Amino acid sequence: MNPASSAGVLPTASSWWSRPRLDPRYLIAFLITLVLVAAQFRYHMVGGYDRLAVALGTCLVTEALLSWFVRGRVVNLLSAYISGLSLTLLIKPQGGVLWPFVLGGVLAISSKYVLQYRNNHLWNPTNFAITTLLLAAPNRISVLSHQWGNDLATNLVIWGFGLVITARVRVLHITLAYVASFLVLTGLRSGLLGQPLWPEFAPITGPMYQLFVFFMITDPRTVVSLRRWQIVVVVIIALVETLIRVASDQAWYLPTAFSAAPPLVALALVGPVAKWIDLRRSAPRT
Repeated sequence: MNPASSAGVLPTASSWWSRPRLDPRYLIAFLITLVLVAAQFRYHMVGGYDRLAVALGTCLVTEALLSWFVRGRVVNLLSAYISGLSLTLLIKPQGGVLWPFVLGGVLAISSKYVLQYRNNHLWNPTNFAITTLLLAAPNRISVLSHQWGNDLATNLVIWGFGLVITARVRVLHITLAYVASFLVLTGLRSGLLGQPLWPEFAPITGPMYQLFVFFMITDPRTVVSLRRWQIVVVVIIALVETLIRVASDQAWYLPTAFSAAPPLVALALVGPVAKWIDLRRSAPRT
């Protein structure tokens, strides 16, 4: 029995905060579910519940089959659930086709089992799947870019829960480092190019960026191990994203994926390299 309870003293907020941490995936799953519900309720962004069913079903079945084949048991399917919701929100195919959700689900989950180094996957599964689809079929697939607009209540709810959850999972510094880097670099880019500032800030209020800052760049399985290097890596990601945007502004030739989803491409380029270096550096010496 808890001594505080037996003494008739209620647990304080600090004692709740210091309890053993819940598996981060449960909190992240709640947050992504909240984003999806808000996106569908306010703006009908899902585009059809058949997409949700196909993406979720593909991710869950693929995870179950691959984990059973590779590990001899079916693992916790929360990661697959998160990938399914994220793919449903972010992938916007041309027309009513469903194959991108099937292929995206297979790519996302299988990347964890195939693209590994020292038993760790290097890419965030959803990030890998969407970036690959954008590179392979740029004329058939796009990503969600809609903002919440002036809906202050929706933004406050999503960002409020997001900040609390990332703090609970102890990755709030990653989210804040990216947001600060995004604002500073976007301000510099807008000033250098003579562009209006506030429209350039607007995307960070949208569902794509909310998933990006609260889920993709904070994925516990793919971030580097040391806190200071986590901040350095996320600043580099923001810098690469800005360079992609500047190149697009200058009409440089780039694959469509780069201009369609600069933050996703930046993470796909920087994140795996940083994780590989981190795993190699921390490997025990023989």
